[in-house]
Amino acid sequence: MQGRDPGEEHRTATPLELLFDLTFVVAVSQAAAQLHHALAEGHVGSGLTGYAAVFFAVWWAWMNFTWFASAYDTDDVPYRLLTLLQMAGVLVLAAGVPDAFQENDFSVVVLGYVIMRVALIAQWLRAAAEHPGGRGTALRYAAGIAVVQCGWIARLWAPGVWAPVTFVLLVVAELAVPAWAESRGRITSWHPGHVAERYGLFTIIVLGEVILASFTAVQSAMTDHGLSASVVLIALGGLVLVFALWWTYFAGGSAVLANLRTALVWGYGHYLVFAALAALGSGLEAALDAAEHHADLSEQAAGFAVALPVVTALLVLGVLQRLTGSGAVGHSLLVVAGALVVPALAAATPALGLGGAVLGMGLAVAATLAANIVALRRRTGG
Repeated sequence: MQGRDPGEEHRTATPLELLFDLTFVVAVSQAAAQLHHALAEGHVGSGLTGYAAVFFAVWWAWMNFTWFASAYDTDDVPYRLLTLLQMAGVLVLAAGVPDAFQENDFSVVVLGYVIMRVALIAQWLRAAAEHPGGRGTALRYAAGIAVVQCGWIARLWAPGVWAPVTFVLLVVAELAVPAWAESRGRITSWHPGHVAERYGLFTIIVLGEVILASFTAVQSAMTDHGLSASVVLIALGGLVLVFALWWTYFAGGSAVLANLRTALVWGYGHYLVFAALAALGSGLEAALDAAEHHADLSEQAAGFAVALPVVTALLVLGVLQRLTGSGAVGHSLLVVAGALVVPALAAATPALGLGGAVLGMGLAVAATLAANIVALRRRTGG
C-alpha cells in the first residue's frame, strides 16, 4: 500500500467501488423512504431532522472510503476484506434507520457507523505501516477518526438538550479531521479525475433511486384508483426534473479539483446535493400520496416537498460548478431565477393543481438548463 499516482491516466472506478456504492443505495433508500413516511404523515420537522442526521452518516462514510480508495486502492485480499466489513456496516446502519426516525433511537445506526469507521481506521493504519512517505498523514487520519467514533458512542447516553448539541459538535469534528490530517506534512495522493468520476457515479445512483421510488408510487396509485390526470402530470414532471438535474450536473465536463481547499469545499458541498436529490424522490412520493388523498399533507405542502429539494440542488450545484469550472452555469443570475420560479410554482399549487405545479417545476428547471447552456456557449464561443 504505497499510494497511487495522482496523475495516473485512465484512472476509473473499480468493480469493487461500484459494488460498495450499491450497498449505500440501500441506506439512501431507507432514509428517503422514512422521510416520505414522515412527510405523508405531516411530521415535516422531525422527518427533516432525522433525515439530515441519518444522511450525514451515510454520506460521510461513503465520502471517506471514496477518497481513501482514490489514494490507496491496492485491491488485494486484506483491502477487499476490510471493504467488505465497511459494506456490512452500512447495511447495519440501514437496518437502524426506521428506529432512528420513529423512536429517535440511533443505537443501531451508530453501531453500523462505527463498524464502517473501524474498518477505515484499519486501512489508514495499514497505509501508515506500508507507506513511509504518507505515514504522518495516515496516522492523523486514524487517530482523528478513532477519537470522534468514541464521541459518537458516548453520545448515545447524552441527556435531553445535549443530544442535538453533541450531534452538531461531532459533525464539526468529523468535518475537521481531513482538513487537520492533510494540513501538515504530505497530502494524500488522491486522484482528482477519479474522485470527480466517483461523485458523478453516486449522483446517477441517487437519481436512479428517485426514479425507482417514484415509479413504485405511481404503480401503487394506479393499482388503487387507476391512472388519474394528476398522477400522470406528477410522474411526467418528476421524470423531467430528474433528467434536467442530471443534465445540469454533467453538462460542461468534469470538475477541476485544483487544490485541497477546492476539493474539500466541493466534496463537502455534495452532502447537500446528494441529500436534496434523494429527498426529491420522497417529495414526489408525498405528492402522489397527496394527489390520491392518502396523506396528512395539503397539496400545496406536497408541492413544496418537491420544490425545496430542487431549489437546494440547483443553488448548491451552481456554487460548486462555478468553483470548479464545470457544469452548466452560464450565468449565476439564471440559476437564481430558476431557483425562484420553482417555489413560486409550488405556491401556485391551488391554482395550477398539484400535477400542473410539478410539471411546471420540471419545465422551469429544463428552461433554466437551456438558458445556462446558451449563455455558456456564447461566453466560451462554443
